[in-house]
Amino acid sequence: MLGTSLASHLYDAALALVYPQACEVCGVSVESRHDGIVCAACWNRTRLFGQDDTLCGKCGLFTEATVSKENRERIRCGHCDDDMFTAARACGFYEDALRASILELKRQPRVAQRLARLMLDTSQRQPVNRADLIIPVPLHPSRERERGFNQAALLARELARLSHLPLDERSVLRSVHTERHRAGVDSKARRDSVAKAFAVRRPESIKGRRVLLVDDVFTTGATVSACAAVLKEAGAEEVFVLTIARASSFQSG
Repeated sequence: MLGTSLASHLYDAALALVYPQACEVCGVSVESRHDGIVCAACWNRTRLFGQDDTLCGKCGLFTEATVSKENRERIRCGHCDDDMFTAARACGFYEDALRASILELKRQPRVAQRLARLMLDTSQRQPVNRADLIIPVPLHPSRERERGFNQAALLARELARLSHLPLDERSVLRSVHTERHRAGVDSKARRDSVAKAFAVRRPESIKGRRVLLVDDVFTTGATVSACAAVLKEAGAEEVFVLTIARASSFQSG
């Protein structure tokens, strides 16, 4: 183990010397390939959610409120009452290292090891750790052809590999091509645009399952709620959501 760690460290040092990678956040050299396109210092500055943070028990919205451990799961923000998912969690805020990594993921089909480990750690926390099947939020086929890949599927594959949970990329499809959401578009407009966007083509694969929907960013929750709705209609017992990051409020991002 020590030899492997030393070899990895030496490889990183050589790679940084021969092919220097500038951090997408601060511009200094990225010293470890495990960190992707962001340096360790910027990763350390990025606000990640921990076990002791107070979050909305349903949508995972962060709150500064001080609440006893026994009462945390009862906290509700009031914005997500009508959402169709059981609970949603994210690794941290959409900022710094997480934001840069997500933007890079939309350009290059590669998930940094640090990002994959963060996903795994978050997926093992209550209540999303009850899931027994991973499904990525699908792109419309025309959008996927345009980009060349679905970033949610890349994340879902990495999580399935690390967690050993089964992965289903075929049962849910995006049947309606919705317009990209512009900055500043409100929650109602987002929800209206995706209300009929998804369909389940293999309900027998969904019935009775506790699904973990995987996507890159949670902004208003409109997309994952619409996806969760068709999964529940198909017989899913519960639908959880896991994203890399989430906006700090329902109006931003």
